[in-house]
Amino acid sequence: MDGTGGEAALAGSLDELARRLAAGGDSRLATGVLAAVRLVYRLVDDLALTPDELRSVIEFLTEVGHASDARRQEWVLLADVLGLSTLVEDQNTPCVDGATPHALPGPFYRADVPDLPDGADLSRDGKGEALQVTLAVRDRAGAPVPGAMVEVWHANAEGLYENQQPDLQPEFNLRGRLRTDPEGTLRFRTIRPRGLTLPEDGPVGRLMNRLGLRLVRPAHLHVRIIAPGFATLTTQIFDQGDPAIRQDALFGVKPALLAAFRSDAAGHRLDHTFILTASDPLQKGA
Repeated sequence: MDGTGGEAALAGSLDELARRLAAGGDSRLATGVLAAVRLVYRLVDDLALTPDELRSVIEFLTEVGHASDARRQEWVLLADVLGLSTLVEDQNTPCVDGATPHALPGPFYRADVPDLPDGADLSRDGKGEALQVTLAVRDRAGAPVPGAMVEVWHANAEGLYENQQPDLQPEFNLRGRLRTDPEGTLRFRTIRPRGLTLPEDGPVGRLMNRLGLRLVRPAHLHVRIIAPGFATLTTQIFDQGDPAIRQDALFGVKPALLAAFRSDAAGHRLDHTFILTASDPLQKGA
């Protein structure tokens, strides 16, 4: 669509679409559709897209739809690996200075995990290198947050979550819900997780491979913290020694989420502090 004719066609199509959308009434959906189409039109014009290339794009999007079902969401994977999921999360949960940043919960979260006592072992099959974890929850003034509910879940030593292997891992393996003590601290035992590779057998994985992009995630623990008077925090703790720490396929690694998984006589140890933001910014050291 080079030249005056192409520009006129581009402008004419957009103007006509805008007119038709306006006739349906003002809405956020219409505004979003028009903005998206405007970007697509501009991209088509800039790349001088051919009919064959357009058909290839449509075939890819069709494959993504066919690969999605109740157990697998290829569209979410596409949004994740393009950084869209993290961008939307960051825009909607901006990090207050000094507070722990949010991160995606990922597709393997379960809300039905059992409550566990302080010091419990999350590993129900004992497979993997032992990891002793101590977590502290504080407000932005440094005061402890007692009674906070902390949910933890992570992959096993092979980089796989329990609900990815329902026939191979025990129910609720490497998952649990604990509460902080009067000092705002909790402890549990588990195993050291391994980094993982996102699914590469679908259209998104094949596209990323063609682009030379790796679908790896560094080893991490997922954490969700709920405490009265504070905004819920969903985040991750990344093993700063993982070789994939700079290649996270989901763009989720932030400096404040890095931690040392230190070796000790019993295996490995992790100590980490989370800083919560008060739901009312005028309270609790927010």
